[in-house]
Amino acid sequence: MATAAIPETEKQDTVTVEAPHPWDVSVSDIYVEDRWQPIFREMRETAPINKVTGSAFGDYWNVTTHKPIQHVEALPDIYSSDVRNGGITVVDEKALGIAEHENFSLPMFIAMDRPKHTEQRRTVAPAFTPAEMKRMEGDIRRRTAEILDDLPRGESFDWVDRVSIELTTQMLAILFDFPWEDRRKLTFWSDWAGDVEKSLTPESREERMGHLMEMAGYFKNLWTERLNKPEAPDLLSRMIHSDAMREMDELEFMGNLVLLIVGGNDTTRNTMSGYAYGLEQFPGERKRLEENPDLIPNAVQEVIRWQTPLAHMRRTATEDHELFGHAIAAGDKVILWYISANRDESVFDRPDEIIVDRDNARRQLAFGYGIHRCVGARLAELQVRILLEEMAARRLRANVIGEPERVSACFVHGYRQMPVELSEY
Repeated sequence: MATAAIPETEKQDTVTVEAPHPWDVSVSDIYVEDRWQPIFREMRETAPINKVTGSAFGDYWNVTTHKPIQHVEALPDIYSSDVRNGGITVVDEKALGIAEHENFSLPMFIAMDRPKHTEQRRTVAPAFTPAEMKRMEGDIRRRTAEILDDLPRGESFDWVDRVSIELTTQMLAILFDFPWEDRRKLTFWSDWAGDVEKSLTPESREERMGHLMEMAGYFKNLWTERLNKPEAPDLLSRMIHSDAMREMDELEFMGNLVLLIVGGNDTTRNTMSGYAYGLEQFPGERKRLEENPDLIPNAVQEVIRWQTPLAHMRRTATEDHELFGHAIAAGDKVILWYISANRDESVFDRPDEIIVDRDNARRQLAFGYGIHRCVGARLAELQVRILLEEMAARRLRANVIGEPERVSACFVHGYRQMPVELSEY
């Protein structure tokens, strides 16, 4: 087994806090109330790696700064993602008393270790190559233009529903070759699948599983319809015609659907909403972007950094070792807070601000790092870039006219509703 390259530091005293405590950042209230920033800032300044005990999700380590998160991500043999070791979210089924048959943590390739992770990722990766992005760009631009042209001018509407959800749900439907008239089912399933707070009660776990079984049944019918057809570019067809994925059992099939739906929906959707909300908070930067549309590609990276649509990923230690001077034991749950690393003052100057020409915006960790970096990152960047370009082409500005309703979650970091009015500049 690989061993960690331990930084040359003296062993540090580990700060341990017992929940309830502000540093128990698994509590969803701090995100729905948008008050997480000073909590993580305090940790980065005083104890960037610390241990929380007694939380609703069990004991876990907080890792809050850029360098150690990259360090952990670069050692996948020591820091496991495998669902059999706990998976990729803060949910701890043992601590919650979740029975095996409830299956809150599902097998999916992001929640697998090598070599199986590599084999399954390789199956879907061809859907997100530069050549595929070029092939899809015209269609994405056409659909974006149609949605923007259909929006009301001078009256309030919900940006999340009319723009963010609709654009990303249409894209998912195309990727799966999913029946167009039922595409909003993908949004519904994504919301249930990505909400780790649903793990906290038996009733919500049962309801969640019911919705995921409905999803699996729907996709199973599509799978059966395409089983004997020639290979096509859609993701289901790629799975059917691959050695690594065509023999998946029901839970693995469901898990990979959840991964692709949540990954393709929540991340891009919440970045698109973060674009509207974030630039409203920094009108000077919005004006700079409007006057300099050549900054759009960099601004996309900056908005992704500032929003960070998935707040964390989990890894589980497979052996005793030290992490920057802290003694980690085999079996310990290590939470990588991307949302904090993307505000790391040692990497990003004035990190709580959007700076559209930030020179190192691409160092953001919102897509992860290492072998588990988001397979669809290029597509997410393309969709957001085209949205900004089409807004600029129409000289449209989204004016947020009320405080948004945020997602109540510690995993998906996003918005439920956001009232806006469009104006021209």
